[in-house]
Amino acid sequence: MAHKAFLLLGTNLGNRRRQLAEARHHLAQQAGKIVKVSRIYKTQPWGNTQQAHFLNQALCINTTLSPMQLLEKILAIELQMGRQRDEKWGERLIDIDILFYEDVQIHLQRLSIPHPQFQFRNFAMVPMVEIAPNWVHPALKQSMRELLMNSADPLEVELWIKRKK
Repeated sequence: MAHKAFLLLGTNLGNRRRQLAEARHHLAQQAGKIVKVSRIYKTQPWGNTQQAHFLNQALCINTTLSPMQLLEKILAIELQMGRQRDEKWGERLIDIDILFYEDVQIHLQRLSIPHPQFQFRNFAMVPMVEIAPNWVHPALKQSMRELLMNSADPLEVELWIKRKK
């Protein structure tokens, strides 16, 4: 049986647009069918602000993987794409986070669903509102739109438009 999961992609190194496309390709091949994709957003770095801006994108996938299997697949894709985990909130070629998996709530050392910092990060909420504005956070019992409207995050998120040379 397929389960609905929401993921967030992020990158601020290399050819960022290509990194997002490659991550989507790998996820579609290995994790499940992508059923919704947000536009790409340019976002200020969160946590460590002394780095390049990120490109972020939210996805909805239908997956037959369990939450832990999905995490393992995501970690393998990140590694395959060259992700190195040198510094918390540091620069990265690719970052793939599980935001939600159905209405499941998991609190383990290796996996927390819903993503524990989701409601504090505009860069995650803005693309989620685009693809699932009425999705209700299973712990907070508020829709994505409501969470974004009440956000205290001061960081800007803007639609990214690739400039033609």
